[in-house]
Amino acid sequence: MNALAQAVVELPGDGLTLRADAYGPDDGPPVLFFHGGGQSRRSWTGAARRIGAAGYRALSVDLRGHGESDWAGDGDYLLDAFGRDVATVLDAFDRPVVLVGASRGGQAALLGASRRPGKVALAMLADVAPLLRDEGVDDMRVFFAASAGGFASVDEAADTLAEYLHLPRRRDVAGLEKTMRRGDDGRLYWQWDPKTVSPAFLNPPSEGIALEQAAARIKDPVVLVRAEFSTIVTDESEALFRRLTPQLEVVLARGVGHMVTGDRNDAFADTLLDYLARHSPVAA
Repeated sequence: MNALAQAVVELPGDGLTLRADAYGPDDGPPVLFFHGGGQSRRSWTGAARRIGAAGYRALSVDLRGHGESDWAGDGDYLLDAFGRDVATVLDAFDRPVVLVGASRGGQAALLGASRRPGKVALAMLADVAPLLRDEGVDDMRVFFAASAGGFASVDEAADTLAEYLHLPRRRDVAGLEKTMRRGDDGRLYWQWDPKTVSPAFLNPPSEGIALEQAAARIKDPVVLVRAEFSTIVTDESEALFRRLTPQLEVVLARGVGHMVTGDRNDAFADTLLDYLARHSPVAA
């Protein structure tokens, strides 16, 4: 298979099916990418292509309720449900897997990895820690609330997204429509189950407890790529993470905020390749 060719594959979640874009050789060491809440597997496309081209089997996964993955019939979008999905995916592989996760995807990766000791060669988390600054989640809450009613046009959606990411508005918004769906009312909606962004699922106290337990439980290698201008991860967050996970390594991503590169979380692909060479090398 051409390392840059793309295929859509299905992976087993906890009682539902997840879908992923696959890059690289079928027999390459598996590297799974999980996006942030309200995003889709396309946010990792750049990084997944590069990792696939390096000889790995790179899979960029839609979380439950996002993109083309199944929606949860019971409406369960608590962090524990995402963690169960990751653990179930790990069970489908007969070799150690590298997990890469941003935001909600990073939380799910940490939780799932902690429940499958020895199944994870490396967990690399983009701006995620057991303790999150709750005020930093407010931007997400505002964005999700502003998106609830849909948009009259792609341009309107692009304006809302740029305001949320604190980035210049995209000039070319043609690709943005691919991440949206047309509702029965004719308006455009992000490609996620509206229930996933219910306020009840946005950083409730139970999540912090679960993440602390996961951080204390995991024994596999963990790397935190901390955004220099993060509104979520603080010095206190990092210090707690280090205490709970003695093997933790921290890399500072300079000049970026929580989503690392906004809608394209591939800014640290070079760093990831360095760690892959150490923890999950491609066979010569």
